[in-house]
Amino acid sequence: MANDTNKFQAIISHCKEYGFIFPSSEIYDGLQAVYDYGQMGSELKKNIKDYWWKSMTQLEDNIVGIDAAIFMHPTTWKASGHVDNFNDPMIDNKDSKKRYRVDHLIEGYVDQLMEEENILLEKSGKEYKETGPYAGISEEEANKIFHDRFAQAGGFEIREKWNSILKSMDALLAKDDFAGLKTLIEENKIKCAISGTCNWTDIRQFNLMFSTEFGSTVSSDDEDNKVYLRPETAQGIFVNFLNVQKTGRMKIPFGIAQIGKAFRNEIVARQFVFRMREFEQMEMQFFIRPGTQKEWYEKWKATRLEWHKSLGMPAEKYRFHDHVKLAHYADAACDIEFEFPIGFKELEGIHSRTDFDLKQHQEYSKKKMQYFDNDVDPATGKPYGNYIPYVIETSIGLDRMFLAVISQAYEEQDLSTADKQDSRVVLKFPAKLAPIKLAILPLTKKDGLPEIAEQIMKDCKPHFRCFYEEKDSIGKRYRRMDALGTPFCVTVDHQTKEDNTVTIRHRDSMEQERVPIEKLKEIVLNAIS
Repeated sequence: MANDTNKFQAIISHCKEYGFIFPSSEIYDGLQAVYDYGQMGSELKKNIKDYWWKSMTQLEDNIVGIDAAIFMHPTTWKASGHVDNFNDPMIDNKDSKKRYRVDHLIEGYVDQLMEEENILLEKSGKEYKETGPYAGISEEEANKIFHDRFAQAGGFEIREKWNSILKSMDALLAKDDFAGLKTLIEENKIKCAISGTCNWTDIRQFNLMFSTEFGSTVSSDDEDNKVYLRPETAQGIFVNFLNVQKTGRMKIPFGIAQIGKAFRNEIVARQFVFRMREFEQMEMQFFIRPGTQKEWYEKWKATRLEWHKSLGMPAEKYRFHDHVKLAHYADAACDIEFEFPIGFKELEGIHSRTDFDLKQHQEYSKKKMQYFDNDVDPATGKPYGNYIPYVIETSIGLDRMFLAVISQAYEEQDLSTADKQDSRVVLKFPAKLAPIKLAILPLTKKDGLPEIAEQIMKDCKPHFRCFYEEKDSIGKRYRRMDALGTPFCVTVDHQTKEDNTVTIRHRDSMEQERVPIEKLKEIVLNAIS
């Protein structure tokens, strides 16, 4: 699918206008690829976190959560391989001096080709319709006419080109063939977006970790003081494996979950909150018996996909993408990709990490990272005994999940009739994730209506997030709540004083119904449970 850049830009604008996301330090012209979550965004983000945390730790019998520190002993990152291996291939344009991550540069060019293909598809379809009529011809004949027009316009050549480029890139990355990657860039005349030239340096590796100094005596040359901002949250789980296992009396298989900030010095941080230098991860490391990793890998792939679909997101918006080049710690890995307005992109990773991490920390710390398994091995009739557990990892970017949710929820609707022009922007959030669950709106500011509305607010707000507003016409207030994604609006009017009923409006259908005030809590709680 070609990128829907117009929708993506509209979402970015909407996020700022309605308090979801702001550029960080905006009064000082901001900081590239760093964002602040506003009053609505922080609520949505928290609701996503809570939903993930509950599914992992409350609804699973053998998974517990921790909250490890961001700063860790620097040897942690030597053991994990990040000091030596956490690199991305980079290339610089000699004219603009701008640095690009190689895969992002090539993918950006592929995006342009896909957009060209989409334009040709639309043009071929338009020409096909304008050359009608085709009444009386078969569907097969009609499809052939459209096919021929698309072919004549060069559409299939463009499709083959971008497919070929992506396949070549994956193969070259898998072999660390930097010379081949540079040749691929040069042969396709991929240009720098700033200078417009193809004057590239050789490709080289660049470490993505942020470093700083620790302690009262700071010297940039003193390696003993150097610490890193963690590039992932997983290592905080691994170094606490024994602490959690022993204090929690955990029996394999079991998992440890964590939500926390991570930091990567992305050279090409782009596409709003999709790729940032400071971001948040929701990770779970599941410790298993060696030899069972294939079974658990497939189980967690299915489990995580079902979690995404439980949010009401369409199944066709997701797909699995197996890694061509495996990380140094993995024997299997895939991504769950989501169809953002910018195309299918990685949302969550599932990795079979083998025993690499625990084994590395055992070697570097000289502390045993073993588990004694009392269960009997059917093959030998004896207990499995001591072993270093294998690990299945599920890792989802919270900021990317936020973007996926808001991208799927965002709709621009034309509500015009023969008599009136009308439209609305609505965020169709799942009710359980919506920042505000219920808006309480007195029809007027007098006649005792605000007092009734305030009492409803007082009764409901201990149970879910409510919002009270009496400014502007009721129609404008409805539109504002639609734009914030509020699933229910309640209007208190003069009839309320007579029969203790209110009008409840449903966001998605805009239908309204009269319900008793005492039923409001039940209606909302049923929707968000």
